[in-house]
Amino acid sequence: MELKIRIGRLSDLAEIQKLFSDSITFVCSKDYNQTQIEAWKLAAQNSKPWQKIIENQYFILAELNQIIVGFASLENYNYIDVLFVHKDFQRQGIAQALFDKLIYEARKFDSQIITSDVSKTAKAFFETNGFIVVAEQIKTINNVEIQNYKMQKTLLY
Repeated sequence: MELKIRIGRLSDLAEIQKLFSDSITFVCSKDYNQTQIEAWKLAAQNSKPWQKIIENQYFILAELNQIIVGFASLENYNYIDVLFVHKDFQRQGIAQALFDKLIYEARKFDSQIITSDVSKTAKAFFETNGFIVVAEQIKTINNVEIQNYKMQKTLLY
């Protein structure tokens, strides 16, 4: 099976939201408690922020046999807003393929520094790709505190 990366569309929204919810439920459960996971998932049910991401950011999907197995976005060509992989397709190079495409796009726009707000679950992946922690953060979603990290990477040309 060949991984295909393409631009995301609004018609993909329902599948994107399900992938996001499942990823948080099954992949992030080792790093966050059930209350945090439920608050995070609830926020994802609101379609309006997703529509803005798809319409206003560089938003890409990874597909295998026409099934969406991951997605990622780059805001202003210097901020990775989302990067998620389907719960059943973890550790198969999908996140790396999406990440590499985002970095390629950022370089096309001469971005010098890439930042992201990264979950505990994704922190090691970002560190492996040259990001450093700038700050630990507490984000409040639906009145529930969730820890994440402000991370950044300097792009070398």
